[in-house]
Amino acid sequence: MPIITISRGSYSRGKEVAEKVAKKLGFDCLSRDIVLETAIKYNIPEIKLIRSLHDAPSILDRLMGGKEKYISDFRAVLLEHLKKDNVVYHGLAGQFFLKGIPHVLKIRILGDFERRVQEEMKREGLTEKVARYLLAKDDEERRQWSIHLYGVDTWDPNLYDMVLKIDIISVDCAVEFICNAASRKIFIATEESRSKLNDLSLAAKVQAEIPDGHVKQVTVTKGAVTVFLKPGIKKKPALIEKMNESISRIDGVSGIQIETSTD
Repeated sequence: MPIITISRGSYSRGKEVAEKVAKKLGFDCLSRDIVLETAIKYNIPEIKLIRSLHDAPSILDRLMGGKEKYISDFRAVLLEHLKKDNVVYHGLAGQFFLKGIPHVLKIRILGDFERRVQEEMKREGLTEKVARYLLAKDDEERRQWSIHLYGVDTWDPNLYDMVLKIDIISVDCAVEFICNAASRKIFIATEESRSKLNDLSLAAKVQAEIPDGHVKQVTVTKGAVTVFLKPGIKKKPALIEKMNESISRIDGVSGIQIETSTD
């Protein structure tokens, strides 16, 4: 069976869809619990981690790279859970973190904006003007987050296998569509696709363990780790030794190679 990622906006009823899909298929359902686990494991204040996963990056963050480290830690925890398959994940970045993994069904849930405004007004006791402003701001924050980190727009339908608008299509209808798609052979995990996910998860663990500011990219092929240093970072003996020590302690690593990036 596949991994199902559900990207959603506030008041889109995407959480309800995700929980019903997980219940119907007998899958685990993950979202906020991954945030809490990451905060505990990496000793990150929960509020800082939530803001890193939600808010658009500030100019200071772009210069200092603060949010990228938190997101790297979150990715490592999330991918470790997703290796088990049979999971529904509803939250930010699922479709990005699992890029290139064949047995992932990527869903986008949209809510009618006018209904979202009414829901925001009702739940938060806001005027219509304020509710519209806050929803538009929230949507734009999420878009800018993905554009900054991955160079793609979360509203681009090409990122997803299925885009569903909860309006004429009910929650239960959306659940039925998703469950039917999840049963297709193209989304069944294979040995090859699981191997790719294991390598992706290991790369995320390595990235999370290395001090921020030195590494541009980490790739893994069947346990063999290649670390690409950022431009301008030289392969100093002390730095290489420290990285080798950190990486070698991670389960599943079969080899380590550290390269200097040229761009």
